[in-house]
Amino acid sequence: MSNPLLETYKTPFGTVPFEEIKEEHFLPALETAIKEGLAEVDAIAQNSAPPTFSNVIEALEEAGEQVERISTVFFNLNSAETNETIQKLAREISPKLTNYGNDILLNEALFKRVKIVWEQKDTFSLTTEQALLLEKTYNSFTRNGANLSEANKQRLRKLDEEIAQHSLQFGENLLAATNDFKMFCTEEEVAGLPEGVKEGAFHDAEEAGEKGKYLITLHMPSYLPFMTYAQNRALREKLFKAYGSKAYADEKYDNREHVLAIARLRHERAQLLGFETHAHFVLAERMAKSPQKVNFFLEELKGPAMPAAKKDLEELKNFAADTDQLKELQKWDTAYYAEKLKQARYEIDDELLKPYFEVKSVINGAFTVAKKLYGITFEERQDIQKYHPDVITYEVKDQAGKHLAVFYADFFPRKGKRNGAWMTIYRQQKMQNGQDLRPHVSIVCNFTKPTAKTPSLLTFNEVLTLFHEFGHALHGIMAKGTYASLSGTNVYWDFVELPSQIMENWCYEKECLYLFAKHYQTGEPLPEEYIERLRKSATFMEGRATARQLSFATLDLSWHAQDPSEITDVGAHEAAVFKPFSLLPAVHGTNMSCQFGHIFQGGYSAGYYSYKWAEVLDADAFELFKEKGIFNATVAQAFKKLLEAGGTVPPDELYRQFRGQDPDPKALLRRAGLIEENG
Repeated sequence: MSNPLLETYKTPFGTVPFEEIKEEHFLPALETAIKEGLAEVDAIAQNSAPPTFSNVIEALEEAGEQVERISTVFFNLNSAETNETIQKLAREISPKLTNYGNDILLNEALFKRVKIVWEQKDTFSLTTEQALLLEKTYNSFTRNGANLSEANKQRLRKLDEEIAQHSLQFGENLLAATNDFKMFCTEEEVAGLPEGVKEGAFHDAEEAGEKGKYLITLHMPSYLPFMTYAQNRALREKLFKAYGSKAYADEKYDNREHVLAIARLRHERAQLLGFETHAHFVLAERMAKSPQKVNFFLEELKGPAMPAAKKDLEELKNFAADTDQLKELQKWDTAYYAEKLKQARYEIDDELLKPYFEVKSVINGAFTVAKKLYGITFEERQDIQKYHPDVITYEVKDQAGKHLAVFYADFFPRKGKRNGAWMTIYRQQKMQNGQDLRPHVSIVCNFTKPTAKTPSLLTFNEVLTLFHEFGHALHGIMAKGTYASLSGTNVYWDFVELPSQIMENWCYEKECLYLFAKHYQTGEPLPEEYIERLRKSATFMEGRATARQLSFATLDLSWHAQDPSEITDVGAHEAAVFKPFSLLPAVHGTNMSCQFGHIFQGGYSAGYYSYKWAEVLDADAFELFKEKGIFNATVAQAFKKLLEAGGTVPPDELYRQFRGQDPDPKALLRRAGLIEENG
C-alpha cells in the first residue's frame, strides 16, 4: 500500500496532502521514518572522520526530518480534528516518539562526537547562529541525560514515557469532559442572551435532537456569553460549577491522579539531571533564568495589582447591590455584573461592537495591518488541501510578490477540536541545499459560528485573540534563518509571546480599526465615539484580570518550583495557593489544576508567567510605535528584523537591537492603568 506520508508531497508548495492521508497511514509511516531516522543518526555517530560542526551538528539538524514532518501532521490533527481512532493512535505513537528521542539523546557514541565539537568550538570560526545551534544541540543532550550512568539513563527513559502518557490522558479527559456537558434551556431560561448566541444555541439543540430548546455547552463561544449575559442566576451557577469542575473528581474523567503524577515525575526527572526542581530545569533556558527571578517579577506586579483588584471588586459588589439588591456577589456573578457596569460606565458592550467585527473583515484587517507594516500580502487559494472544510488556505507573498509562506486559518469550534486558540507550524522555514524552504503556518481558534441568518460576528475579545494568534503566525511567516530549530517561533518561551501580544495593541487604535471595522450590513465604519469608549474601557477591571493571571502563574510554580511529593490532595493544595488572591468565596468542587492544559498538556510548565513577562516586552515595544506612529516604516522595519531573526540571536540582544534599551517593567503598569502615566 502506498503511503502519502512517506512520499514527496506533489502538492502546491509541498503542502500536506490532507485529503489523501488516512488514519491507517500514520503508524506504519512513523515506524518507517523512525527506523530511517535512527539509521541517519547512527551514520553520524559512527563516522570515522574527525568531528566537525558540519558532519555532526548540521548533519544532526537534518537527520530524522521525516519523523518531524509526520508527527507534526499527526499531533496537529489530534488537537484540531481528533476522534477516538486518532486518540488511540496517539497513545501508541507517543511512547514510540519518546523512545526515538531518547535513542538519539542517550546515544553515547553520538554524544561523544557532539561533546568534542562543543569543546573545540573556538577552532571552528562559527557565526552567531551556528554557535547558538551548537549550544542548543549540546544542551539538548546534557539536559536529557547524556552524562548519566546507564541505570539512570534507563530511569530517564521510563520517566519520559510515563510523563508523555499521563499528559496525553490528561488532554483526552479534559476534551471528553468538555464535550460531555450539555445544558438544554427553554426560551425563558436564555433571557438576556444576544440574539446571535440564541440562534446558534437553538440550532445546536436541534442538531442534538432537542428541537425547540437551546443548547449551552462548556465550549467558550457558548459558555462565555451565557456567563456574561444570562439573567438566570441559578443556571449561571450551574454552568460555572460545571466548567470549574471539568475533569476534577469526575467518575469518568478524573485528572487528579495525572496532575500529581506529572508533577512528581517531572520533579524526579529534574533531580536526576542535577536540577533542584522542574522549574530550575525549565528556566535555565528562559530569559528569566531562575524561579527566584520569576517570583520577584510576580511580586513586583502583585504589589499594585491586588489593591486595584480589591477596588474593582468593591465597585462590582456595590453595583450589583444597587442594581439587583444582590447581598453576596459570587464567582458566577462577576462576568454578568462586570458587563453591566461596563455598559453603564462606558456605554459600550459586545453587542454594540460585534456587527462591526465580521470574521472575514477582521482577518482581512489583520492582513492589511501586516501589509502596511511589512509589505506582505495574503491571497486565498482553493488548490491547497485541508483537514476540514472550515479551514481557509492562503498563499503569503512578500513586498516583491515572491512566495513567502502558506497560511491556514481554522476559526470555528467542533467536537474534534480542543478549546482555546493556538498557532502551529506544519513546515518550518530553513535553508535546504542553498534554497530558502518557506514555512507552512496555521492558526486555530474557537469563534462563534455563523448561522443561517448571521455571519460569524466576533466579540472584541475574539478580535484580540485573532490578532494575537496572527502575531504568532507572522513570527513563523517572516522567518529568515538557516536552521529549522532556530527559525521562527523557536525562541525562548518567555520571548515567544512578544510578537503575538504586541499585535493586540493595534486593535485599540483608530488608524487600524478604520481599516476593517465596518458594519456587516451597512458598511458603515465603527463610529469614532465607540472607539473612544473602547479605549477608555481597555483598563476596566484590569486589577482583577492581572490578579487572575498572577494566581495562575503562581499555581504553575507551586507545582513545579518545589518538591511536590508531599502534595496528596490537588484541591487542598490549589486552595492554599489561591488564598492570597481570593477576593470572593471559593466554590466547592471546582479546580483549575485539573483543567490547566497549558502546564499539564501544553508546553507552559514553569512558564505560565511568560504571558505577563511578554506583556512587559510588548507594552514597552508598542510605546515606540505610539511615539513614532503605529505604521511608522522605520519602527516596522526594525520589528520585522526581530521577527525574521527568530532564535538566531539571543532574545535580550535582539530586543535591545530593536528598542535601543532594556524593557521598562513600568510600561506594562502604565498601560494597565495600575500606576500613573508618570509613575
